[in-house]
Amino acid sequence: MIKVMIMYKPTYSITNTILNNIAAIEQAKKEIILSPVLPLWEKVLRHDAIISSTHNSTAIEGNTLSYDDVENLYQGIKVDASKKEKLEVHNYFAVLKYIDLLGKRKSFLLSESNLLRIHRILGKGTLEDVHLGRYRRKQVYIVDQKGTIHYRPPNTNLVPNLMKDFISWVNWKEALELHPVIHAAIVHYQFVTIHPFIDGNGRTGRALATLILYLRGFDTKRIFALDDYYNEDRAIYYQILNTTQKNKSQDMTQWLEYFTAGVMKSMLKVKRRIMQLSIERTHITKQGQIYITTKQFNALEHIKRNGSITNKQYQEINQVSNKSAYLDLEKMLKAGLLVVHGKGRAIKYLLKK
Repeated sequence: MIKVMIMYKPTYSITNTILNNIAAIEQAKKEIILSPVLPLWEKVLRHDAIISSTHNSTAIEGNTLSYDDVENLYQGIKVDASKKEKLEVHNYFAVLKYIDLLGKRKSFLLSESNLLRIHRILGKGTLEDVHLGRYRRKQVYIVDQKGTIHYRPPNTNLVPNLMKDFISWVNWKEALELHPVIHAAIVHYQFVTIHPFIDGNGRTGRALATLILYLRGFDTKRIFALDDYYNEDRAIYYQILNTTQKNKSQDMTQWLEYFTAGVMKSMLKVKRRIMQLSIERTHITKQGQIYITTKQFNALEHIKRNGSITNKQYQEINQVSNKSAYLDLEKMLKAGLLVVHGKGRAIKYLLKK
């Protein structure tokens, strides 16, 4: 048997902050998985994770489509935007679908072909074909809006070997003994540090972190979305990456603290969502145990964000006819979930308090 030599060895320390974040992550995960409401709302939570991941990961790279625009594209509703921005969103949907496919494997393995395919999917129609799924052939620089160079990735001729060593480390026994969140954090960092592609490295790196969590059995339900944390304060996201990359030892302790805090925040967000759904489930049960469809749940979410919903808005959100919207809203009224405000064309539906 040939012994594979792993050259890459990440440098970091496990601090109390990291340990506390991991403990909170595990506790929240346990409460989410054991929640009696999870099986009922799992499809809705997965849907939310897809929209959130896609919107935030593309927004970090400058895509201007709103959360609702991304939701509409997912539903097949036309959106007034540039072809490139719509393609970026559709491509990210496709990558998450591919990640689901890879997650059905019985054992963990990240291959170079998987990684290159992820990049091809992400860049389809937005990058020149010559760059799709191919390592960069020229030097690139990470610059800010003023043109100041913040980071100079490794020389182009080093990229193929760096990537081979990186992928070997990802699949290495010792790496697989790390907590999945630590594993995913290192994968994200090292990938964007090598910066192997001419473009699309950020999205690919974030998709890889999601894939690692899935393949490692951490997010088997696919209901967590990390990208909204990065997008909350992009400056901090890039600052911590750049600070670590500029460090000669590339000690990534600060990055691990940041990353684990992000996973913790995502987990707690899902936990709060589960609790909210539990309350709604109890309310529905008190009214006679009706079944709420995904379309009706979309309406509830719209009302929570905007205060109310109209028949026309229900039609637009769910791509249904006027009659279907009316019948769905009437059912929610009879169930005691909504109340009517106004008359005639000015009718709005609000949550019943």
